[in-house]
Amino acid sequence: MNANSHSLHPQKNRFWLNPSLLAADFAHLERDIRALEAAGAEILHLDIMDGHFVPNLSFGVPVVEAIRRTTELPLDVHLMLQNPEPYLPVFRKTGADFLSVHIEVVPDPRTMFETIRKLGARPGLASNPPTPVESVLPFVKDCDLILTMSVMPGFGGQAFNPVALDKIRRIREIAGENTFISVDGGVGESTIADCAAAGANLFVVGTALLGHSDISAQFQRLSGLCAPPLILP
Repeated sequence: MNANSHSLHPQKNRFWLNPSLLAADFAHLERDIRALEAAGAEILHLDIMDGHFVPNLSFGVPVVEAIRRTTELPLDVHLMLQNPEPYLPVFRKTGADFLSVHIEVVPDPRTMFETIRKLGARPGLASNPPTPVESVLPFVKDCDLILTMSVMPGFGGQAFNPVALDKIRRIREIAGENTFISVDGGVGESTIADCAAAGANLFVVGTALLGHSDISAQFQRLSGLCAPPLILP
């Protein structure tokens, strides 16, 4: 595992932007990764879509391998796969530091979490907006990351679904401060503060960051929006 992934741990009042490379320019992927590193990114988000669990395809092993060769940042690999289990060792070998599976296809993910840990990665659990938070809550303390989707995965151009905020609040109550609570979908200038207030500390941002000509300035802008307000004496 990348050494940096071990140093990335939840902390009170600490927030991380998690840039989604699905929004990068794949003709200039290394350029965009370097820009994100220079902006201050400490982790990168990779969406793996299979055309079954979600209707779209994204990218697979060769691209993840290329990203791993390009950066030392931890890679948060989100497996939007109907059958993720056979791919856990594959994506771990390519350089995944976090591996998240969906509760919709793995109703009891504890055995899969054990497999992910044995592979040397950190397990995560994702859920879609219509999925009741109650299906996730029993496993909150068994994994390192809980990913709450605020749009349906695989479809672009969707508005942020505020149902995610209630789910995040419920998850945070159980997780305490020792779990990454991530939110993905429509996260940007108008929604990121609400996500932080609800209890999220890891924000998957795509076009809201990589769609800007000045990635560094936008990274700082978004980071400032999710930080707690300064309380003067």
